[in-house]
Amino acid sequence: MTTSYWSLSSVYFFYFAVLGAISPYWSVYLQSSGFDAEEIGSLMAIFIATKLLAPNVWSYIADRSGKYYQVMLFGAVLTPVAFTLVWLLQGFWGMVMAMVAFSFFWNAILPQYEVITLSAIKGREEEYSKIRLWGSVGFIITVAGLGWWLDFSPVSTLPVAILIIMLMMAVVSGTLSVPNKSHRLVDSTGSVSFFRLLRQPRVLCFFLAVMLMQMSHGPYYTFFSIFMEQHGYSRTATGFLWALGVLAEVLLFLIMHRLLRAYRAEVLLLISLVLGSIRWLATGLFPDSLMVILLAQCLHAATFGCFHATCIALVHNLFPGKYAGQGQALYSSIGFGIGGAIGAWGSGLIWQHFSPVTCFLFASVTVGIAALFVAFTLSRHRRFWAAEW
Repeated sequence: MTTSYWSLSSVYFFYFAVLGAISPYWSVYLQSSGFDAEEIGSLMAIFIATKLLAPNVWSYIADRSGKYYQVMLFGAVLTPVAFTLVWLLQGFWGMVMAMVAFSFFWNAILPQYEVITLSAIKGREEEYSKIRLWGSVGFIITVAGLGWWLDFSPVSTLPVAILIIMLMMAVVSGTLSVPNKSHRLVDSTGSVSFFRLLRQPRVLCFFLAVMLMQMSHGPYYTFFSIFMEQHGYSRTATGFLWALGVLAEVLLFLIMHRLLRAYRAEVLLLISLVLGSIRWLATGLFPDSLMVILLAQCLHAATFGCFHATCIALVHNLFPGKYAGQGQALYSSIGFGIGGAIGAWGSGLIWQHFSPVTCFLFASVTVGIAALFVAFTLSRHRRFWAAEW
């Protein structure tokens, strides 16, 4: 299967452009709409929690039918349609319904697209990071542009911007050049069942680290923009701080293929986890120091870029053949779903009942526990890690 570099990159660009509008600014929009911190945390948690079910439903359908492209396109088209419910439904529960609806379809896109991309570059998996970096570029352009826009325009215009980006994503998805739009992946798993794969210790170790890492990002994705505003940063400045983090991620993606060749995957995971603990500690304790915040944002290269690229490669190896889509969906569900939802919900409670600083200390401790777990496993079961990964 051959698909052009730019064709593969375009969907990532607009998919993560949507995320670049939602992650930094949706909590600000919710706050301007009258929701308090606990409600914002709950709404973001519910939004994230759709990753528990939606990716697995769509990936099960795609794996069974072989129609990865069709499932991905269906999600891309229905996402902006469902998003219009933001204007049609009122109140807390109305917002819950709207966010669940568009998120359900949005979560049909990425797991299938990861399978399409990895199938297109089969045998050249190290090129994944070069394609995926365009998602980061889309995120950067959106987060920086909207930060500037929202300094001069009411926050109520944010949903309009998001809808426009979603529509562009749908158009690009519909024109994607994928020669074999309906295909079944070669089954290299023999008679091994999906649940037997899940019970392997290496898989359990991997997903625990993934869940704790994404849990630690809860305060960041939910309250970082509000936290920065409380400490005197303009929305333009906050947007550029978000963009800096993703720019660091892009630069990391450019060399990630070399890192994956030079270092064992579990070592890269451990380094990412340790730097994550440092990042959240610095963010929580020194928000008024621009230099510290700039350095902390640069660590996004490790906490997302390095961590995610390593995880994608590992999932591709852990769940081969007919389980490829379900493996990517499970990675999304456990990490961004369970971990992200607990992190967002917990940060809302901590923010409301304790303090913003405590939110980021909670994040630092959470990812620190994951680092200790991986380090302990490395020290006690070195051959286990080396053999299995």
